[in-house]
Amino acid sequence: MTNGLQRGILEYLENINYTLLMQRKNKVLFRNLQSEIARLIKNKQSALIFGPRQVGKTTLVKNLTKATDDIIVLPFQNPEVRLAYEKDPSLLVRQAKAYKKHKLVFIDEAQKVPLIFDAVQYLIDENIASFIITGSSARKLKRKGANLLPGRVKSFKLTPMLFNEMGWLEGENSGIFKIKNINSVNRYSFEKSMVFGFLPGIINLKSDRDKADFLKSYSYIYLEEEIRAEALSRKIGAFSRFIELAAQESGTSPNFSKLSMESGVSAPAIKEFYNILEDTLVIERVDPYLKNARRRIFSSPKYYFFDLGVRNSMARLPLAPELINSQKGRLFEHAIILEIINRVRSLKLNWKVLYWRTSSGLEVDCVIDTGEELIPVEIKASSKISSVDAKGVVAFIKEYENAKRGFVIFQGDKPERISSNITALPWNWF
Repeated sequence: MTNGLQRGILEYLENINYTLLMQRKNKVLFRNLQSEIARLIKNKQSALIFGPRQVGKTTLVKNLTKATDDIIVLPFQNPEVRLAYEKDPSLLVRQAKAYKKHKLVFIDEAQKVPLIFDAVQYLIDENIASFIITGSSARKLKRKGANLLPGRVKSFKLTPMLFNEMGWLEGENSGIFKIKNINSVNRYSFEKSMVFGFLPGIINLKSDRDKADFLKSYSYIYLEEEIRAEALSRKIGAFSRFIELAAQESGTSPNFSKLSMESGVSAPAIKEFYNILEDTLVIERVDPYLKNARRRIFSSPKYYFFDLGVRNSMARLPLAPELINSQKGRLFEHAIILEIINRVRSLKLNWKVLYWRTSSGLEVDCVIDTGEELIPVEIKASSKISSVDAKGVVAFIKEYENAKRGFVIFQGDKPERISSNITALPWNWF
């Protein structure tokens, strides 16, 4: 191994030690995915963890492997380390074979060296090593035709913090799906999250100014690194204008023609830009619920930025409590939709999260399709609820025979029964 490569890995390991020191100071936050990854490591199995930047992928793996001496660490965000394996992907095979025992290998930001996956497959097939691999973009891997190791690794997606990872859930927590609190975070409120979002790094910052600076840096780094990596450097100005408008439209079905006029970018380019956001895990796509699945493909989806703080920053909105006063309804809906999407993933449920809208204007913010049941969910930012708030849910249940119950999520303190099959639940009860 070259001196430069050794130095790069040593610097990375020093950063690990510093991060762990800071976590001990601030208290480590457990993640829902932690026990499953720990089980795979114990059984010498492999995992591929995708997720947007700063959701805690690297920290999760560091925490799980900090007591493991027998590990090879490849931080591909370090240019010197990345270059060595880009030139010679078989270097990993030779290194792993140099050890007599089965090795655990941690590859961070694997999308930066797509060719490494062939070496990974060989080492798994020969039972020489197991892997924990992280990445923040499936797009580059797909474009390069990377071997994503089907049947050899378990794939996961790590998201920003969920309500139970914050310790916010109360009551029976049995409205739609059960999940238990695994942390107790008293220093960060739900109201704060609607401004600054749910990224783990935000939660430990003390001042609102530090939180705002963190999010502005995130936006800059995303544009600089991810988009330039997508060979769009000539379009960086156009993309920057687009992403501000897309963030402002987050939670809606965007009008591509309108966005084209406002950004000065062609409608086909707007569509491609949305594909980039989706492939780099920055947005979640929510399709409409339609009886005819083929029609759904050609209908307008809604797009939600993966984190409220990132959305607010990229939309150039004021990162201050006053934002809640001006956008309370949109922020609350955004937070609940993301929680539902991410909780379905966390619980490994093969459910679809959709929305419903009729030509006459009736609408349900969220439809959970379990495969056996349709569950309509309306989201209201008010602390008081009435039957009028459930009219979309009522209409949906009448329209579809496999919709037997519905919910309204609101900001009250206690559940309320609206009708025999519709319940209003506080945001931290569902």
